[in-house]
Order: sequence, then C-alpha cells, then structure tokens
Amino acid sequence: MILVTSANGNQGSRLVPKLLAAGHRVRACVRTEASADRLRALGVTEAMVGDLADRSVIARAMEGVRSVYHIGPTLHPAERAIGFAMVDAARAAGGGHFVFSSVLHAITTDLIQHEIKRDIEEHLLSSGLEFTILQPANYMMPHRLKSVFEEGVFRLSWSLDRHQSMVDLEDVTDVAAMVLGEPERHAAATYELVGPGRFTAHDIGGVLSRVIGREVAVERIDAAAFTRARMGDADPELLAHTLKLAGAISARYSSHDFLGNPNVLAWLLGREPTGFEAFARREFQAFRAGRGQS
Repeated sequence: MILVTSANGNQGSRLVPKLLAAGHRVRACVRTEASADRLRALGVTEAMVGDLADRSVIARAMEGVRSVYHIGPTLHPAERAIGFAMVDAARAAGGGHFVFSSVLHAITTDLIQHEIKRDIEEHLLSSGLEFTILQPANYMMPHRLKSVFEEGVFRLSWSLDRHQSMVDLEDVTDVAAMVLGEPERHAAATYELVGPGRFTAHDIGGVLSRVIGREVAVERIDAAAFTRARMGDADPELLAHTLKLAGAISARYSSHDFLGNPNVLAWLLGREPTGFEAFARREFQAFRAGRGQS
C-alpha cells in the first residue's frame, strides 16, 4: 500500500492514476468528501478524509503502508508540524520508504515555504527511515494558462526581468511514480527536478504568443492585492499566512533569479524533459478541444 497525501492536488491528481495504472494499491489522504469521491471513482484502494494537522488522522493513514509520498498541504499554517508528524508516524509504524515532495533550493530560507521544506528534509534525514527527496522547480501550471488563452495577458507577481526555471508536473509525477515503484534503486537520493531553459516573464510571453498565434501582453501584478482578491473571505489566519508567503516570493524572485539544471531529470526520465513551449502547446490544444474548436 502506498499512502499519498494531498492526493487531489496539483501533483496528487496526476500521480494517483499513474500509480493505479502500475498496479499499486493506493491510500489517498484528502481534506473533503468531494475529493475522496473523485479518487474512489478512479479506483483508489482507500480514500481517507481528514486534516493532517490531527495526529490521530496521520496515525490511521500510516497503518499498513509500505511507502509514503508526502506532499505538504499548500498554504497550511501547520505545514512544518505536519511534515514532522508524518515522518515520526512513519518511523513509529515500522519504517518503509518515505518520499518527500520538497522544492528546488530548499536552502533558500528567505522563502518561507522553502524554509519549511528544508526543516522537514532535515527531520527526515535524521529519522533513520529510507527516504527519497524530490526537489522540483516552479511548476508549469495549466490553470495559469487558461486566463492567458482567454485574455491574451500573462501576469506575474514579481519582476518581469528575472529568470526562472520551470518543470512540467507530468514529468514530476512520472519520476514520483518511478521512485515509489523502485524504492531500493532510489533510496537515500535527493533529486532536483528541473525542465530545460530559463525564462523571464517576457520570454514566457513570447512563447505563448507563438503558441496562440497572437500577441500576449506581460503584466506585473501586486502580490498582496492578488492574494486578497483570490482568497476573498478566507479564514484570517490563513489569509495572513498566505500574504506572508506571497510577499516573500515576490521579494526573493524580484531580487534574484531562480534557476536549476535539467540533467538529473533527463537521466531519471530517460528522455529530454518537457520544455515550456511543448507544455504550452499541449495545454492550448486541450483548451481548444474543451471549447469544441478544431
């Protein structure tokens, strides 16, 4: 049995079908019954609903599993404590293979979400568990392109002139499925997962212009205003936490490039990782197909 946390999120929703297709039994841990129903329909062995901030939920989730894929709950104020508790529960349950979805350059501690993951990495390294750590670059996010395809504007909440590396979530979850399927081969490994190329916002706009066939404008937005508008009437504690994260991201990415190398990912996949233009073309085709366009 493989336990996957945040199993209906950006990674989990792509990883779980790959694990099922490979014949693995999957226990999926999610926050809502709606997410659980979706995963049950895919054929997961067990869909658990609960908040991982509750240690009793973690203890139940860990029962009888041989491998864990822990994706920290996005924006959760207790992400660090949850990560520590997951590692401790895995050790108490008798070990197994613990795979942690971290982030590229977790040592960059002026990024709050990186510092949290760095601390969890250290806790895992000190646990005595068999482990693998995956460190993906910024995701190429399909939902961010939908508004570009509709409006012809690419928006970013940090400097439009700084370079970033990116990675396709399909490539990340291909690697995650491989690692979970071959724990002996990947034990004690830490892998940076980075796609090819380095891009400013202007570079991204140029690629999207070619893909769509019309000019895409590039626009910087205010991180705090965007976060407040997106989160609406969110819990004040969660809003404050998210605003702090967004401010740290904007400040760091406006003063430094965020880059990695694709060699490790290419080696793991046995092929060239997906480039941003190939990703954008794939997503644009899906967008057009969803609209019934040829």
